[in-house]
Amino acid sequence: MGEISDGRNRILTIGVAVARSGRLASLGDPLDFVTGLLEPRLAVLGPTGYRIRLAARDTRSSADGARQAVQELAQDENAKIILTLAGTEVLPAVADTCEAIGVPCLSSTFPWQVYYYGRAADDDHPFDWTYHFCWGLDDIAGTFADLWERVGGSQQTVGCLWNDGPQGTWSRHPQRGFAPAARARGHRLLEPAPYREPAAELDGHVAAFRDAEIGIVTSAATGRDLALFRARAGEAGWQPRLITCSRWLAYPPSVTSSGRSPAQAGVATLVYWTPSHPYRSSFDGTTTAELAEAYEQRTGRQWLQPLGLAYALFEVATHALTAADDPADRRCVADALGRTRLDTISGPLDWTAGPVPNVATVALAGGQWQQGTRHDYELTVVTSGQVDGLPVGGDLVSAYT
Repeated sequence: MGEISDGRNRILTIGVAVARSGRLASLGDPLDFVTGLLEPRLAVLGPTGYRIRLAARDTRSSADGARQAVQELAQDENAKIILTLAGTEVLPAVADTCEAIGVPCLSSTFPWQVYYYGRAADDDHPFDWTYHFCWGLDDIAGTFADLWERVGGSQQTVGCLWNDGPQGTWSRHPQRGFAPAARARGHRLLEPAPYREPAAELDGHVAAFRDAEIGIVTSAATGRDLALFRARAGEAGWQPRLITCSRWLAYPPSVTSSGRSPAQAGVATLVYWTPSHPYRSSFDGTTTAELAEAYEQRTGRQWLQPLGLAYALFEVATHALTAADDPADRRCVADALGRTRLDTISGPLDWTAGPVPNVATVALAGGQWQQGTRHDYELTVVTSGQVDGLPVGGDLVSAYT
């Protein structure tokens, strides 16, 4: 496909692969919102002589849909770079397809070890076209260890509720997972056999933790499986003092239609973006608080952590197009991504610093879903962790008070 022009400027297209149907549709909301928010602004922010346009395709919450979305964005829309967020199967499918056909890709919300090593890169053979920013499994372990030590001191025994999918498998990885980083902090992990997702029953895990007098449980379970675990624990007359969980908990829980508390209530989790983070947009100085407020005003829904990462995708993509030696050449755009250093609304991102080629890291803090004032449950920052200048909003409390 030839270059597109509006008569005055050549057009640079940023492609967006986003779930708008299927089981991950709600996970696509932040990226869909930011796409609509920034589309008119980005038109005038490109390199001299160019205008930026956005084109989106629905991944349909599946790997096949993701591959088709990339093909359409690359071929039909002539996208110079493709952006995506979220999905254990979808995100790698987007990135792998971009790598295969030679289109720059930028993604987030996926622990970097899973993104990098899980897609068969290694320290000697990095990717040519695909770039990512996120936290690592080791960062999650360090954040959770901070929380465990707040309730029980050093050298805790922690029960691990792992599934047999990518989340559990990579959490257990002996060199690059969550588990070795947690053990390096002096904690002992009790790891029953992983369960098949979705879980049919978790009685064996409950019994193992109860019999070992475990006070802390950690997991990467879905909300559904976490609810099942908590229900079975209650039926067995046992409850941990604290649950830490890294998956699905970026999205606000709410009281169920039956009036029962959601599975996430009182659960501690990682915090990577809030309206209180001390960051601003590289476009126009928009603050984290202003972005969160815009989302709530326009959608009528509670702000979401992935909003900041979704916004930063466009910041980095626009920067790469502007910094590229030839913004119409995909190879030049990919090279520009690899040398990007940029302060964004999600914090400073630096692809020249590693930890591996193709990856920049995001700082983590620790939080907990507690009953709120404006919403049923609000994410309370209980430890600032790696984030300089992030205010702490409350104390860590027992999940069962």
